Amino acid sequence: MSKTKPSKAPALRLGLPKGSLQDATLEKMSKAGWNIQVSSRSYEPYVDDPELTIRLIRAQEISRYVELGYLDAGITGHDWIIENHSSVHEVGEFIFSKVSRQPTRWVLAVPEESSIQSVKDLQGKRIATEVVGLTKRWLKKHGVKAEVEFSWGATEVKARELVDAIVEVTETGSSLRANKLRIVETLLVSTPRLIANHESWKDPWKRRKIETLALLLQGAIEAEAKVGLKMNVREANLPNLLQSLPALRNPTVSGLSQSGWVAVETIIDESVVREMIPQLKAAGAEGIIEYPLNKVVY
Repeated sequence: MSKTKPSKAPALRLGLPKGSLQDATLEKMSKAGWNIQVSSRSYEPYVDDPELTIRLIRAQEISRYVELGYLDAGITGHDWIIENHSSVHEVGEFIFSKVSRQPTRWVLAVPEESSIQSVKDLQGKRIATEVVGLTKRWLKKHGVKAEVEFSWGATEVKARELVDAIVEVTETGSSLRANKLRIVETLLVSTPRLIANHESWKDPWKRRKIETLALLLQGAIEAEAKVGLKMNVREANLPNLLQSLPALRNPTVSGLSQSGWVAVETIIDESVVREMIPQLKAAGAEGIIEYPLNKVVY
């Protein structure tokens, strides 16, 4: 009697960016609940979820592989989706990067001494960039004809000797300033996106898995800028505490075994904690505890 082979458990093929965004992405995935171990010998890292198969791929290529169906979903920048003209389903936007929580910008930059002041001044000029398609479409929109060449790297160095201008990605602009370059215009503001293949998004199981991933990733990112606070306060002082501290307008309040006292717990922005704790103390709070958060899901 022949035995029926067990059906293979479903797995979502997820592409994560290799390179500059890799560490930030893996950190967010860890906070979201997925432990990923990367080997220098393989582009297929280990993940502690049998329903996930992960590939590390350059962010520039992920949207193409998602569109073609080689990946069910992936995390990549909005800029590369636009550059590749990829037809994909955007599931969510995530504000994180390799340096800060600021979005990245693709900007037109020129040497400080350049006479170029606007896109119109690029007529007949030469521009170096990694986003050739994006730059050409931007020039066409403004009715400007210029030569656009692909740059393999060190684009900022070329601005003074080899080309008239560059289109380069930046978060803070510090590297451009260090190279004595001046930003003329911004072509595109970009943030990381979770994207899905259209057919994969139609599949109920894959869609649920992708939506779970998006929910927990967003929760992990939301938690980064917030902390939890616990404290005890006399019940008689509670109205004054809540009135004087608007940030605590929706706390959890529970009774304590000690009569006349309550415990208050809330989540607030980490940036205001240093000012708030002295106010809490002055309002009668005791036993104040600040603790970090892994996820905040609204």
